[in-house]
Amino acid sequence: MEHISFLVAVVIIAALAFDFTNGFHDTANAAATAIATGALRPKVAVTIAALLNFAGAFLSVKVATTISGGIVNEKAGVHPEIIFAALAGAILWNLLTWLRGLPSSSSHALYGGLIGATIVGVGMNGVNFDTVITKIIIPAVASPFVAGLASWGATKLAYAITRKGATGTIEKGFRTGQVFSSSLISLAHGTNDAQKTMGIITLTLVSVGALPHGALPPTWVIVSAGAAIALGTYMGGWRIIRSMGKGLADIRPPQGFASESAAATVILTSSHMGFGLSTTQVCSGGIMGAGLGGPKGELRWSMVRRMVYTWGLTLPAAALVSGGAALLARQGSWGVALVGAALVAGSGAMWMISRRQPVGADNVNDVAEVTPVEVAAPVGAAPTPASTTVAA
Repeated sequence: MEHISFLVAVVIIAALAFDFTNGFHDTANAAATAIATGALRPKVAVTIAALLNFAGAFLSVKVATTISGGIVNEKAGVHPEIIFAALAGAILWNLLTWLRGLPSSSSHALYGGLIGATIVGVGMNGVNFDTVITKIIIPAVASPFVAGLASWGATKLAYAITRKGATGTIEKGFRTGQVFSSSLISLAHGTNDAQKTMGIITLTLVSVGALPHGALPPTWVIVSAGAAIALGTYMGGWRIIRSMGKGLADIRPPQGFASESAAATVILTSSHMGFGLSTTQVCSGGIMGAGLGGPKGELRWSMVRRMVYTWGLTLPAAALVSGGAALLARQGSWGVALVGAALVAGSGAMWMISRRQPVGADNVNDVAEVTPVEVAAPVGAAPTPASTTVAA
């Protein structure tokens, strides 16, 4: 542990902070449809999700090795300050999209941050673009369609099988099934997403010689990453839960069960293959497939468009922010301190804005999609709604 300098400790703390934001940003993946259909009470849903996210962190490390020894070339000279810059960009993007209630990809924010910071810090040779394409880009494009198609088919099948049953009895049965299907997503999410922070911390330790090249995450890294994502999950990203549970479609219990089962299958299969896909995109694709496969075949296309635009922006936006942070961090200790100050200030500002229109367990199922947040206008000017809006 003599290699654990102050900067390395800061990077590890920042990685766990990202893991925490990943947890509350992605709570909706497992909890949104179960809460929307009434299968689980909000607090019960996030508690189950937190416990199973922690358990899932221990099931595999294949995605962690995709990050620590796949995306970035460990021998290219990636230093802790570069990794810190990558995390700063990813955290800020996570918080911005949470503030706006948009179910973007925490995974792609992390990948984008890592790619942008590495390119600025060590050059293009620091990124293994073959791995980026095969393990990230292709799964990112394919997984929502695969999950959506599977969910659409499962929804059609569910309604066909139960078409002669009593509606109340059918919905009660599917709500019970959702307890298990949403739990499976939580387990799958821990298996996939908690590993990403494990990979970042392992990469940091390799970069300073604390671990050999190609090393697997130590036990303490697995435990701390699992605990951080579980804590974030328990906090509940209520804004995004509302968007996914009520913003995309009016989901009934058969649709919720179908979408959760399809999404969990895709996530677990991809984790086994080491694909660093976005669980958010998979679950959103599943909800859209279930919405189209339901009796009305409807989606709220305005939310779908906003969400898809955000998916496309996430990786390049995080790369751009992290690249700028890496440029500062390379200047020495003062640059690293400036990046840290910007991270704290930006995070604090977004949290303060969110308090103007809080969303919690008591109002998460309100159907209002977006409400403008009013800010103080300049002296002499008429008050106008801010251009930034948050889900309310």
